[in-house]
Amino acid sequence: MAEAVALGRSVRALTSPNPWVGAVVVPAGPEPVALGATAPPGGPHAEVTALGLAGESARGSTMYVTLEPCSHHGRTPPCTEAIVAAGVRRVVVGVVDPDPRVDGSGIAALEAAGVEVTVGVGAGEVERCLAPYLAHRRRGRPWVVLKLAATLDGRIAAPDGTSRWITGPEARADAHRLRAESDAVAVGAGTVRSDDPALTVRLAPDDPAGERRQPLRVVLGTPPEGARVMPAVVHRGDVEELLDDLGARGVVQLLVEGGAAVAGELHRRGLVDQYVFYYAPALMGGEDGRPMFAGPGVPSIGGAWRGRIESVKRLGPDVRVDVFPAERRDAVP
Repeated sequence: MAEAVALGRSVRALTSPNPWVGAVVVPAGPEPVALGATAPPGGPHAEVTALGLAGESARGSTMYVTLEPCSHHGRTPPCTEAIVAAGVRRVVVGVVDPDPRVDGSGIAALEAAGVEVTVGVGAGEVERCLAPYLAHRRRGRPWVVLKLAATLDGRIAAPDGTSRWITGPEARADAHRLRAESDAVAVGAGTVRSDDPALTVRLAPDDPAGERRQPLRVVLGTPPEGARVMPAVVHRGDVEELLDDLGARGVVQLLVEGGAAVAGELHRRGLVDQYVFYYAPALMGGEDGRPMFAGPGVPSIGGAWRGRIESVKRLGPDVRVDVFPAERRDAVP
């Protein structure tokens, strides 16, 4: 299952809105294992790819797959039919697919055909890998990632508004990979006026995510004429209405890149699923630099928001810190 999770992660930026699934076929005999990962939309799912590589050795085999195999016709035929036709003896599933078109029906179809099914192996790691997809299917809204680049004293811009470049090239390249994993990227109109970002994915030519489609661009507020971010979805209403709309559009992950006013509102309303902080070894050295979050904070330390650090990664001279809410429905377990 660990190998299947790694396979799924390897195609993270290529498959959305389909889940990034990995599958491993372990033959009953001495033949080598066969590996598969979900192709871009319209291509084969992980199970079909692995079965194709396994060939006749799939008969009597055990398949490990991170997500419950689909049992419905979409862009491709049901994976359950391919598994049964290949003669797989046992399927080990990480987690049940909460998509209402699946949600246990894939497991039921396999068991009805005489295939032994085991569910829940490596479920914690699979939930972490597929968290954005699972959250979208469970609540109909995208997984919201708030990304901020700051100095060590928590400033995202100097008093005069300048902010390029706080972090170095390694951190900026990592942020573009984060964009490549997202279906939509949002900023506030203030950020558009001050920085005029394009919000496009710009990756190295040899990076497989470089072939991925560009994310949908979203502006909260009214952008100025001629802004590079256009054409974009312009939203002037309640941010939760935007999340509902993006979820209905099939946006699995929304990356929010600021500014401080947008970050403050999303944070205070508990709408952030994952915080990604890029810290540079720099100091503004005063209170007049712009903080990460605009607006009122908590009145005392007892009311401070508490999360948990999931990972810390060195990126050249900078550091990326991923933080999740300590308790949140549909968050990473």
